[in-house]
Amino acid sequence: MRASRPSCPSVRRRSPAPLPLAAAVALAIAGPAWAQSAPAAATAQEREPRTLGTVTVTAQKREENLQKVPISLQVLGSTQLEQQDVQDFKDYAKLIPSLSYGTAGGGVFSGPGFVQVYMRGVASGGDGNHSGSQPSVGMYLDEQPITTIQGALDIHMYDMERVEALAGPQGTLYGASSQSGTVRIITKKPDPSAFAAGFAIEGSKVEHGGYGHVLEGFVNLPLQGNTAAVRLVGWQKHDAGYVDNIRGTRTYPTSGITASNAAVAKDNYNTADTAGVRGALRFDLDEHWTVTPQLIAQKQKAYGSAGIDPNVGNPAAGYDTSSAPLAVKHFYPEFSDDRWYQAALTVAGKVGNFDLTYVFSHLRRDVDSASDYSDYGFWYDTLAGYGAYFYDDAGHLINPAQYIQAKDGYRRSSHELRLVSPQDRRLRVTAGLFWQRQTHDILQRYRIDGLANVLSVPGWPQTIWLTAQQRRDGDEAVFGEISYDLTERVTVTAGKRWFRTDNALKGFFGYGAGFSSSTGVSQCFSSEQFHGAPCVNLDKSVRESNSIGRLNLTWQVDARRMLYATWSQGYRPGGINRRGTLPPYKADFLTNYEIGWKTSWGNNALVFNGALFREDWKDFQFSYLGQNGLTEIRNANQARINGLELDLTWAATYNLQVSGGFAWYDPRLTANYCGWLRSDGRPETVCPPGTLDPNGNPVSGPQAPRGTQLPITPRFKGNLNARYTFDLGEGEAYWQATLAHAGKRRVDLREAETALLGYLDAYTLLDLAAGWRKGNWTIDVFLKNTFDKRAPLTRFAQCAALTCGHQPYTVVAPPRTLAVRFSREF
Repeated sequence: MRASRPSCPSVRRRSPAPLPLAAAVALAIAGPAWAQSAPAAATAQEREPRTLGTVTVTAQKREENLQKVPISLQVLGSTQLEQQDVQDFKDYAKLIPSLSYGTAGGGVFSGPGFVQVYMRGVASGGDGNHSGSQPSVGMYLDEQPITTIQGALDIHMYDMERVEALAGPQGTLYGASSQSGTVRIITKKPDPSAFAAGFAIEGSKVEHGGYGHVLEGFVNLPLQGNTAAVRLVGWQKHDAGYVDNIRGTRTYPTSGITASNAAVAKDNYNTADTAGVRGALRFDLDEHWTVTPQLIAQKQKAYGSAGIDPNVGNPAAGYDTSSAPLAVKHFYPEFSDDRWYQAALTVAGKVGNFDLTYVFSHLRRDVDSASDYSDYGFWYDTLAGYGAYFYDDAGHLINPAQYIQAKDGYRRSSHELRLVSPQDRRLRVTAGLFWQRQTHDILQRYRIDGLANVLSVPGWPQTIWLTAQQRRDGDEAVFGEISYDLTERVTVTAGKRWFRTDNALKGFFGYGAGFSSSTGVSQCFSSEQFHGAPCVNLDKSVRESNSIGRLNLTWQVDARRMLYATWSQGYRPGGINRRGTLPPYKADFLTNYEIGWKTSWGNNALVFNGALFREDWKDFQFSYLGQNGLTEIRNANQARINGLELDLTWAATYNLQVSGGFAWYDPRLTANYCGWLRSDGRPETVCPPGTLDPNGNPVSGPQAPRGTQLPITPRFKGNLNARYTFDLGEGEAYWQATLAHAGKRRVDLREAETALLGYLDAYTLLDLAAGWRKGNWTIDVFLKNTFDKRAPLTRFAQCAALTCGHQPYTVVAPPRTLAVRFSREF
């Protein structure tokens, strides 16, 4: 809910001088605004200088003051989320400097819900395929993991308590896929003490595009004499399109066939409609035990392409998106019908003096999608004459363009049992058990219209390639942390996690026997018709067990200043490569060395936090599209990331608050990446020009030499926010400005692919807002991307970069958007 002001002794109100504002802008170095809790409105005769409120977080699975947590932790509170009109992942990602993201690409639908999340520059690129690596960043809704292999759930951000971004390895408490960090979305919980309700209505207009809207509402109902409550939340949202699928043709060189996209050409192509509900119950069984069941469900129907092709209408545009039309020229339908729900149960209470928490969650996600894949056919025909291999039953050459029809079914269940000792003791213990299983049913049908039956996968007409598989990932762990106060001000904490993981992949992938004698039906070893496929040609599994640790030393210098030093580890499990001749890939590990500080100054009017770190990434998993467009994963190499993270919040005057922070990273390879493994399974790092690869082919040198910057993450990312509030009539008004900047980024780790895909240019975006509140009514006006910049966010190609990279797509920030929101609280 919207922030209000503290009541305080009578003092004379003073207008803000120009100097504090100038000093604020100079001191606040870009970053997420401090999550502030601000109490009720006061009159002009009752004001005193503003101080910053206490922020309570649960990053270490217990409630703590943010300033006492020895972690590089960035928080966006409920007030900040509302003030910034945060609605989805991309909205809060730009406010968290440690957070970066890419898109799946590679023939996968690239619209909403398929974002790959990275933190602190720990990114090799290409992790978004269904047979790729597990994510390196854990995403949580309250206590429940919400990460699937192809991307985290993109939850609509309404009625949320806060977002916590824990930078650096969080493996001891959060386990697999929290290798480089963890993002936690904390919902507002049922409150048995009082009734509350609210709603918001927002309308928007996108420059160069259409109209959008958002409808939101919640109600909190106490039950059974204030010992129980229910909280219900609902939303419906329409995202306006702004990318046009322009009408045009494409001629395939080998056959001379010309295809037209007249049937699917459309303005404002990339629309999305989202609807969802969230419900939670709270039962206070007695003064010690609480039971909270929760259910959240969302449906999202998205269309079109999130990326633009700068060369459409301007063949010489290259990668320049600054003035490029927001357009593509695609030939087949593109959509995603994404439906999911997550049920959860939290039981919390006391066993003696210990806090006991049990958490269960079950996620079901089903996605039907279609993707244009015609670039694959065009560029393989252009570069290698592949069009000669595709014909109809009469033997005539046909249009070789492909399109994908896919069904993905995700299931994930987890259990956690956690025991925490009293926090007022000198010795404190957290211990727990964790178990989870997740499966992914994969069906991808690559179709070519008119394809001869002899070339098709048996039982699947006009299907040149079929993937019908089930992937299974499991994780079991025992974890614990012990903290001991050496003195009243010095605390040492040690943590450990022992884990066991397994990964299995079974099913069919490939061509029909009439098209290939080396991949697909020709390689089947079982006649089992797995998930409707003609046979089974892959059935493998791998198990691993290991442990990771954490050691922290904290010095509470005084009541407002704290220093800490941390050594911590994170990991990702290994898994199976689909190509049977490739070995499994192993778990990769990240080791973090960090010093940090949490400080407040000037009677808590200024907060300044920061962290300086070095991370070593050992044998990191690298995913890429290899032969036949198959994803291949190798334990590629070693990398090191040096970085500095700062956060600063200043209550400059009673009316003005300025906040900022920045992240500065230097992520680089510490050894050559040659592209293959040695006989001992280790990555080859010595490959001067003329070296023979495992296939006997000479190479021109490393694919990525030592010192190469890791992709996706800029060396600098940050933002700066200033908010000024003042009385206007019988209410309170405000204006707000937010500046976000990201530096230049690589798209791919490898040199040859980078030559095709290029770099993402640096960008700076300005968002403005103003509003007025009277009583329980509020009106807000937002102007996002004020100068209508074509800010490049990610880039991808439909197939392997050395082929389809001749025609890359760039996802840009939405154009200038004007939005008006009316809201009321009861």
